[in-house]
Amino acid sequence: MRKELRSLFVMLLLAIPMVALANSPAAQPQEEKKQRSETKYREKLAKEVRHQLVMLPWYSVFDSLEYKVEGDKVILSGQVTRPTLKSDAEAAVKSIEAVSSVVNNIEVLPLSPMDDQIRRAVYRAIYGDSGLSRYSIQAVPSIHIIVKNGNVTLEGVVDSEADKNLAYLRASAVPNIFSVKNNLIVVGNGK
Repeated sequence: MRKELRSLFVMLLLAIPMVALANSPAAQPQEEKKQRSETKYREKLAKEVRHQLVMLPWYSVFDSLEYKVEGDKVILSGQVTRPTLKSDAEAAVKSIEAVSSVVNNIEVLPLSPMDDQIRRAVYRAIYGDSGLSRYSIQAVPSIHIIVKNGNVTLEGVVDSEADKNLAYLRASAVPNIFSVKNNLIVVGNGK
């Protein structure tokens, strides 16, 4: 009986390092590694989709393009002022090698001289402000002005909550507007 206990004890001592080795970080399951590479792949694809959309020649401050990557399918959404920009965005994303299909849910804003006038007035009000003018020096300014039937929506990103509120106040001060919706996202250090 003593021999049996001793041999059981020795086997237990030999088994402990193997169990510890199986749970060590060096022995991560293959599935976890695959999941990390899949996440990296998705991030790289999303970055390429964004790059293609931003590089569109007629993409302006009066358009808002958004996308969602689901595997190798890309779903486009947002609003544009030109019908050709909708089709150009779809073609640009389809040209990416890793994309198998594109769902184009981009809305083309209605033609309206009044909306065009409001777009220009809101642009001058926001980007003419000394506190917000730094956002206008980019190729595609980060504050997008979407106007549909007299209703204004601010889309994009700003550095601080103060900039977000200032953009809203400047847009709200423009005459002939029915409403202003502030969808700006605060990123950065929040100066």
